[in-house]
Amino acid sequence: MAEDKVYVRLKKKISAEKDQQIYLKDIAFITGNIDYLTDLKDLPIYHITEADKSISVIDGFQLLEVLVQAYPLLTIELLGANQVIIEVKKQTKKVPILLIAFIWLLMCVGSAMAIINFHYDVSMEEVHQGIYYLLTGEKVNKPLWLQIPYSFGLGLGMILFFNHIFKKRFNEEPSPLEIEVFNYQQDLDQYVVQHENGLNKHRDV
Repeated sequence: MAEDKVYVRLKKKISAEKDQQIYLKDIAFITGNIDYLTDLKDLPIYHITEADKSISVIDGFQLLEVLVQAYPLLTIELLGANQVIIEVKKQTKKVPILLIAFIWLLMCVGSAMAIINFHYDVSMEEVHQGIYYLLTGEKVNKPLWLQIPYSFGLGLGMILFFNHIFKKRFNEEPSPLEIEVFNYQQDLDQYVVQHENGLNKHRDV
């Protein structure tokens, strides 16, 4: 007779409401050869409280303690990640339109200043004048037929680089900004796991 065995793979991150009861099916993928698999998935694991604030971490070892206590004869194999991060949702407040407009204006002005300073540092105007002279043999102060297409090309290049125009994507390839945000989120999650486990290592799940 085959032994009762289940495989548990923790999710990396989930979202939860305040005062929510967390069940095993909420934080993990479960499969096995037992008849009571549905009951196992509905096993209460943790209850979100005010002490959790915005983030809580459930460790795989703490999870195993709960499972072994509830099903002492069950063989459990933990796969994948050893922790699951629980983000506690906060009540979202409506952001004032004036604040959004101010931030948008600030970012646009900052971006424009950065581009202007870059062009000033590399003497882009003199470069355009030199290219115009090489192509036509004439010296002009404002080679507009070079500068205007260059300006449009600069904006188009930024759109293609970030692979977005508003909410529309051009292809499925992630942009460099998305990769940097993803790497930052990975580092942040790793820090949260270590920090929360250090604070809560003696706390019961």
